[in-house]
Amino acid sequence: MGKVAFLFAGQGAQHPGMCADLIEAEPAARAVFEAADAVRPGTTEQCLSGTKEELAQTINTQPCVFAADLAAARALEARGVTPDVVAGFSLGEVAALTFAGAYADEQGFELVCRRAELMADAGEKNPGAMRAVVKLDAPTVERLAAEAGEQCWPVNYNSPLQTVVAGTPEACEKLDGLVKEAGGRAMKVAVSGAFHSPFMADAEKGLAAYLAEGHAPAEPRVPVLANRTAEPYPSDEAARVSLLSSQVANPVQWVRTLEAMAAMGADTFVEVGPGKTLTGLVKRTLQDVTALPCETVEQLEAVLAALSEKE
Repeated sequence: MGKVAFLFAGQGAQHPGMCADLIEAEPAARAVFEAADAVRPGTTEQCLSGTKEELAQTINTQPCVFAADLAAARALEARGVTPDVVAGFSLGEVAALTFAGAYADEQGFELVCRRAELMADAGEKNPGAMRAVVKLDAPTVERLAAEAGEQCWPVNYNSPLQTVVAGTPEACEKLDGLVKEAGGRAMKVAVSGAFHSPFMADAEKGLAAYLAEGHAPAEPRVPVLANRTAEPYPSDEAARVSLLSSQVANPVQWVRTLEAMAAMGADTFVEVGPGKTLTGLVKRTLQDVTALPCETVEQLEAVLAALSEKE
């Protein structure tokens, strides 16, 4: 039997009513949200009843998606599903590390709240924009980003034909035209900053300082593939701190991460948390694998059924 990978959703996957029926039906999921409310009162209510606009604010998005990600993973775990390897997209990496034992649930939640504050502040100081470029391969997007300006960078390598670019609003507008001329399509990403770019340097420094104050991640019990390297978090604590803090200002190597998981023997990928974005990226990147979302009770049961068929 092939191995199971958990993929923890990132920013952009949020929506009103996240994990609503899972919270009601699964005690393990409910416990995660109770822990979140103990650290940040009102988190559960915000996930369930917050408006789309409210949830889109980084300061709210990150804690809410973290809680939803971890809740879905804990629900699966309580039902007997143990992943062989995990990874999280951007903020999902904090949830992945927490699930893998690098942090207690409350510690992981405190970290993601601090991360959200730092990234929101950096976004205000350095106003930026992001574009999802589709229909063009990564080398082409890299070339066009360079043509668009010095402050324009590929930051998320999502799938072979989808790369997200971040930079100044002016550079991103220039990129729009260059992408169209090249036969691709550039779509605005609804975010409040140029995440995973040099514009997040202050957030990186702040996060490094926070982690150094007694908040360093422990060595995970399950391999956690890092966004920066697409390799497992190392045994060296200083290296783990560097990876986690620098992640916010450097590209997410998602294609390489999925390929590394497949090379490790993973053939079932379960997206834990809101939405189906990562499920789609798996299907566009890998062949002959199963990819399933898990946010609702119905989806949870579908994952359990699919895994039982493979046994």
